[in-house]
Amino acid sequence: MSQPLVSILIPAYNAGEWLPATLESALAQIWPRKEIIVLDDGSRDGTLALARGFEPRGVRILTQENQGAAATRNRLFTLCQGDYVQWLDADDLLSPDKIERQMREAQRLANPRALFSCAWGRFLYRPAAARFLPNPLYQDLDRAEWILRKLENNTYLQTACWLVSRELTAAAGPWNTALLGDDDGEYFARVLLASDGVRFVPGSRVYYRIAPASLAYIGRSERKMEAQWRSMQLTIGYVRSLDDGPRARAACRTYLQNWLGAFYPDRMDLVEQAQALARELGADLRLPRASWKYAWLKPLGAAAVKRAQVALPGAKLAARRRVDGILWRLQGRPELPPGTGCGPEMERA
Repeated sequence: MSQPLVSILIPAYNAGEWLPATLESALAQIWPRKEIIVLDDGSRDGTLALARGFEPRGVRILTQENQGAAATRNRLFTLCQGDYVQWLDADDLLSPDKIERQMREAQRLANPRALFSCAWGRFLYRPAAARFLPNPLYQDLDRAEWILRKLENNTYLQTACWLVSRELTAAAGPWNTALLGDDDGEYFARVLLASDGVRFVPGSRVYYRIAPASLAYIGRSERKMEAQWRSMQLTIGYVRSLDDGPRARAACRTYLQNWLGAFYPDRMDLVEQAQALARELGADLRLPRASWKYAWLKPLGAAAVKRAQVALPGAKLAARRRVDGILWRLQGRPELPPGTGCGPEMERA
């Protein structure tokens, strides 16, 4: 019997700076049966030309008019033939044995409704500097326990962590094209609901690049605030369909509380909607309060505090990126993760 085929699906938009390294990490996967498909979403920076340079190595390259990330992923799934799907953003990397380890577990279980996860670490330029921190989701968990831990601890798994069977992908339904932000959080909540639970596979690793422009960044974009709120409403509905007991309701309130600052004070209509939902779940939310770093701005109003809370972390990250870029160039521009099974040991809290 032949081994299952894994489809590595890569949506790409203006990703020319990073796509070659991403494709190298996909080609380096030691799982023998794989197809790699890149769908360029109307890029304007030469992404398509760079991608086509990989066609002689067996990578399938297609292009379309710009439609957005969710629509691009939906089309990618219709184009693939794999028994399993590996989503991979165009600036992220996989450890060489990421898919192989997860597929060995999939073969052992022989359950197409099992969902496979792994650890992930953030990096800027140097993959070897990625930090793999402990996470309460790094365990085998049933559906309800996984999503409750996610909300209770304000944590998540990066998109590429998952390996999903074709059957489970089809059962979950398409990516939601109406969501400008948190479309991955909402999508994988549906994948989770359709699954028989999550299997965490030690040793598999994903390297998540903190790029200068991220779709996940909300800032003060009203469209992204609205998308985030819609995703949160849907997610809370999914949670309550699994468990509507006291712990689940408390986890949903915690989720609302942790994200309230994304809307306050710019969108008080969304704040009021969140407050109404929290009351339905059993308690009021607290309005966000400025930390000591921003307390001196309070006389200028909540909007001034929000501007500072958005600008200061961005400036600090830009400085870190400059330093890491210098070190990356001095080290010879290493672009791939450490070798199979290698990498920084998981840090202890």
